[in-house]
Amino acid sequence: MKSYSLFTILLLCTVILVIDIFAFYGLQLISKHLFSKNLLLIINILFWVFTVGLIISIIILKITLDQINPKRKHLLVSSLYGLTISSFIPKLIFVLILSIFYISNFSFSGSRALVIIPIIGLISGFLPFFIIVYSITLAAYRFKIYHINIHFDALPQPIQGLRIIQISDIHLGSFNYRFHILEKAIKKINHLKPDYIFFTGDLINNYAWELRGWEPIFKRLEAKYGKYAVLGNHDYGDYSQWETEEAKNDNFMALKKFYQEIDFKLLCNENEIINHSGAHFALIGVENWGKPPFKQYGNLKKALDKTKDISFKILLSHDPSHWNEEVIKESNIALTLSGHTHGMQAGFQYKQMQWSPIKYKYKHWAGLYKIKDQYLHVNRGLGWLGFPGRIGMRPEITLIELRNN
Repeated sequence: MKSYSLFTILLLCTVILVIDIFAFYGLQLISKHLFSKNLLLIINILFWVFTVGLIISIIILKITLDQINPKRKHLLVSSLYGLTISSFIPKLIFVLILSIFYISNFSFSGSRALVIIPIIGLISGFLPFFIIVYSITLAAYRFKIYHINIHFDALPQPIQGLRIIQISDIHLGSFNYRFHILEKAIKKINHLKPDYIFFTGDLINNYAWELRGWEPIFKRLEAKYGKYAVLGNHDYGDYSQWETEEAKNDNFMALKKFYQEIDFKLLCNENEIINHSGAHFALIGVENWGKPPFKQYGNLKKALDKTKDISFKILLSHDPSHWNEEVIKESNIALTLSGHTHGMQAGFQYKQMQWSPIKYKYKHWAGLYKIKDQYLHVNRGLGWLGFPGRIGMRPEITLIELRNN
């Protein structure tokens, strides 16, 4: 909430209150036929205690946000965010459906209404609620392996069959030191026996202290030939207030040191020419590069230095908008790996079909894309940020195998 003005927060609270008033009216249509007066009174009191309590909590949190210990701040914000979503969305759907009946001149009197209205209430209210609760309690950590074969015309024969694991957007602060959860993902990764592990940014939310205790967990990641990483927009500490620029720099250096401790090589606008079974390919890593308001720390020209004679190139770049805006226009990089979008942590996927509201902000937001002979893969992220759950957009571990056409 820190990034929103008090006016915006008050406007949000007003919307919540208005929706709850309409939802309360709809609740009366249902409950007066089902419950005794005493039970109905208890339901009504609980309804408004929750609503008023939620609104007061949002306003208090906004006013006191800057004084809250950063270690507690994220947990409080994400918990309240989850509570607000799980309450607001079902009520909004309920109100919209009831409004449709009103607009279509449906009569809410008579025996037919006594049957239909409770069904509307149960389906439009409770079903979304249970879906959201499921997304927070279980789906957020149901790690899914996406196995992708990518075919190239000019792939050097020794690189044929190369197994790459891509992970992205862990956001360790959101795990709140629940080490056992991430251990499940690491076991899945190691079981795939990758040749390389590539991490495409946003290891933390803001602070280096989020890394405490995680070193032994990350050191269990096994790759036959190497582990590499780049920075994401959250890794720089740009979304926090620092007493001095030196404090911000110390935070950043602590993050870099952590990568060394867990045996990941951090590529910051640089490359590494890798000799794999006698064939060479260039692994290129840029710092975060995104469309404004995201900062553009990335320098592709610098990162490509001395790779001109290498025919096959792989780029790690956190933000997928970089691919369309610069990579495919100014390079012959065969494969770019990105993350950043999280698939908005909400969407719909069935076989080859997928949809998420994030598509209206990012042209390339999840999965594999191709323009001519250049590929982009956007990882849906392993962790979460903001909304503490995932609806139809499970956390992703990507296994990529390189193939000749």
